[in-house]
Amino acid sequence: MIRWIYILFCWGYLAISTGWAQQTPAPTPPVKPTDSLNTPAKPINMLAPSRAAFYSAVIPGLGQAYNKKYWKIPLVYAALGTTVYFYITNNNKYNDYRDAYKRRLLGFTDDEFSYLDTSRLIQAQRFYQRNRDLSALLIGVFYILNIVDANVDAHLMQYNVSDKLTLQPDLIQNDLTQRRQLGLGISFKF
Repeated sequence: MIRWIYILFCWGYLAISTGWAQQTPAPTPPVKPTDSLNTPAKPINMLAPSRAAFYSAVIPGLGQAYNKKYWKIPLVYAALGTTVYFYITNNNKYNDYRDAYKRRLLGFTDDEFSYLDTSRLIQAQRFYQRNRDLSALLIGVFYILNIVDANVDAHLMQYNVSDKLTLQPDLIQNDLTQRRQLGLGISFKF
């Protein structure tokens, strides 16, 4: 009998509590966060870093333009353009020495590198091939750095820096040696 009363009590309590849970409270207006100057904070766009990285991956420098860091665009193109220039130059030189070496193996001795022997042609091929491969690697590195820079810059644009957080270097006089020493103080005001 006590078991039936306990089950009935639990069932009734659950029925009443779920009935109350169906009531929706009146909507409250959203509260906008403010900084120390009582100006509303900008909303955080969570997709901005990934969008900036995507733009930089499609067209190098476009992510920097999306972040409004226009001064970085010439740096991106200078780095990529320089490495592409060296890649093309080293590839052309490699092909010239390789073609001269192939002609030398076929028995022709009248070419633009007639003053070099066969071992020097092989060394020149290896030199320009190594430089060409290094230039190709640097193209990839600068391309990835372009994407990473756009992504990190978009993340840091959302970072809130207020006047409450300060970092100030300070010269402090040491009491024992009477010399001035450089110190660093970090303060946070609540």
